[in-house]
Amino acid sequence: MRFVFVSYAERTHFLSMVPLAWALTVAGHEVRVAAQPELVDTVTRAGLTAVPVGRDHSLWRTLQLHPDVFELVRDGRLPPFDMAETPPEEITWEALKNGYDRVVPWWWRLANDPMIEELTEFCRAWRPDLVIWEPATFAGPIAANACGAAHARLLWSVDLFGQMRGHYRRLNDLRPEGDRPDMLAEWLDQWARKFGGGFSEEMTTGHFTLDQLPPMLQLDLPLPYVPMRYVPYNGVSVVERWVWEQPERPRVCLTLGTSATDRFGGYSISLGEIFDALADLDIELVATAPDADRAAIGPVPANVRLVGYVPLHALVQSCAAAIHHGGWGTICTIAISGPVPQLVLHEQFDAPFLGHRIADCGAGLAAPMATVTGEEIRQGLLRLLAEPQFGEGAGRLRAEMMSRPTPQEIVPALGTLTAMFKPG
Repeated sequence: MRFVFVSYAERTHFLSMVPLAWALTVAGHEVRVAAQPELVDTVTRAGLTAVPVGRDHSLWRTLQLHPDVFELVRDGRLPPFDMAETPPEEITWEALKNGYDRVVPWWWRLANDPMIEELTEFCRAWRPDLVIWEPATFAGPIAANACGAAHARLLWSVDLFGQMRGHYRRLNDLRPEGDRPDMLAEWLDQWARKFGGGFSEEMTTGHFTLDQLPPMLQLDLPLPYVPMRYVPYNGVSVVERWVWEQPERPRVCLTLGTSATDRFGGYSISLGEIFDALADLDIELVATAPDADRAAIGPVPANVRLVGYVPLHALVQSCAAAIHHGGWGTICTIAISGPVPQLVLHEQFDAPFLGHRIADCGAGLAAPMATVTGEEIRQGLLRLLAEPQFGEGAGRLRAEMMSRPTPQEIVPALGTLTAMFKPG
């Protein structure tokens, strides 16, 4: 069978696709990754076959021209996704519509429009059986419908996309006929008609969805999900000797993610403040930061090892605790590589929801990065190191993640589902 993975040019979104693409390749299937040119080197460095389509998007350059929206994205307050933990009865039509009216033109169209035509041309020429798309690359279902393929989402987050779509449809259906605006459906319909088709609701959430989160961290939504175990992939990695040697003191990992520096111009909290707050603890604090940031920090306390990139899945295996920004990939990598208690300093998109779920399941603690202090980080870390229930909670979380089928194990199911949903 032929499989096409589709992602607009966002590195962290693509990385979550790599283990499944490998599994399909090893099983003897033909695999291509169609992406905007900026992502091609990342794809080929993963050992996969890239197909550059369209031109690079201007999403982040455009957001920088609108500081109000930029800060909402950074702080995890972007409507409508800021309502992930709001009771359904408190979600209003006005709030949902205002959110959709913002994310459709300012996120999804900016990211997708430059690649849709050439992606569709490629799919019509290559004739894939299944198109697998990350949940904001709506170019995927447009091209799949145009070439007669089945299509599925592969999540890199909590399914806030599916959650908010469900709320939007529910409240829109209560409105008078003739007054049911739907900017997402209208945009998808315009593109679908260009290729001889039309909008259908599965274009918003896929024929089915591959979800790598365990139930402890999921939303409970009435959508067809296929569970798949998260397998860490951090890009090209080298494990230095000090990473695998047993540390002399309890090792704590501190990582605030790559998006903060790649997309947002720096961290929301000072690394120096964290170092100072933890300087007198009998730990080895391994902190990751880009070269420019490390040079600007200057001397660090004796218990800090300040490094550049380290493969997180290897580092965390020698750690007693981890402090991080709450990114989906970071949380999953720590959870399955541990068990290691987590102090989640959450910001961006689904990180607040995930941080709260980590705390709720007993695998760690959570605090908003925008307001947390060095002293609060210190007290939280001391609890993680001293109170055994956090390690026990992390163990339960890891066991649940390990119980999910591996990418290799779901390959036969993908064949069955493709046959079920492929037109004709």
